[in-house]
Amino acid sequence: MFTVGLIRRIVGVAAAAVPIFLFAQPVSDVQVSARAKRLHDRAIVVDTHDDTPQRLLFDKTFNIGMRNKDGHVDIPRMREGGLDALFFSIWVPSQITGPPAVKRALDLIDSVREAVRTHPNDLMLANTAADIRRAAAEHKIAALMGMEGGHIIDDDLAVLRVYAALGVRYLTLTHFLNNNWADSSTDKPAHNGLTAFGKDVVRELNRLGVIVDVSHVSDKTFYDVLEVTKAPVMASHSSSRAISNHPRNMTDDMMRALAKNGGVVMINYAAAFLSEEFRVASEKKSGNIVAAMSAMSKKCGGNEACTIMENERIEHEAMMKGALPKAMWDKIVEYIDHAVK
Repeated sequence: MFTVGLIRRIVGVAAAAVPIFLFAQPVSDVQVSARAKRLHDRAIVVDTHDDTPQRLLFDKTFNIGMRNKDGHVDIPRMREGGLDALFFSIWVPSQITGPPAVKRALDLIDSVREAVRTHPNDLMLANTAADIRRAAAEHKIAALMGMEGGHIIDDDLAVLRVYAALGVRYLTLTHFLNNNWADSSTDKPAHNGLTAFGKDVVRELNRLGVIVDVSHVSDKTFYDVLEVTKAPVMASHSSSRAISNHPRNMTDDMMRALAKNGGVVMINYAAAFLSEEFRVASEKKSGNIVAAMSAMSKKCGGNEACTIMENERIEHEAMMKGALPKAMWDKIVEYIDHAVK
């Protein structure tokens, strides 16, 4: 984990909130040494990517203030885990573009701000490192927002400025698909990295003091960002391609370049990015798993939160039955050690 200097020349350790299917080893089974616990308790612990806003907006049975039977993020468990600050992800699927994407983003931002408003004894809206320190001093959890997917600004810097004014503190330039001005790591190249407007987006983010997030972007987009930016950048949830050969992960050269820029790499705990064995097996899922996911997608309709959680449940069950390989906690340590080296 990393202390509160949000952008320093260090390798940070955090991730998206751990999806339900990731590890077969229960957290309660992990033995924590007294020294590790002291270090954890002293640190200001930050999670830089959490998708809970999908549940806040779409799951009317979800209450972030109570311990829930599923998922991993609610206030009781954030307290138990010693989490001091959390970047709630304002994610809109890449297929949703234009005004509908902006409307969805505003609804998600509102859901986070409402969660803070209705839980004032536990959550504090934060925009700066100083805000995070103040929240920690008051024994509250700092709630920040990061936006995932540059398509959500609708190719309009004025929209970007509105998001920044509402509290968005980083922008992930792409998601799984390219947008009109930047290439994604998981789509066919369309722009050879950043377009001229994409470079303007980076400059405007610098001017606004909003962090440029290079998770999800193509390698060429990554290097274009480093050429343009005047501020350190962040990979909010990326792992090492040397260990798991997923295009979403970063090469060693990319990590070194990010360190030279003064930025941070936050390790992604998702199994497909941690375990090469899981990644390969997941891409070759059996017909039963694919059929179950297809049926669940139809059942969930257009509810992305439902689809994501149910697919995670299906993969978790497959892992427990041996149909998919297990990803264990020691893989995280391996990634941290590799990134530091």
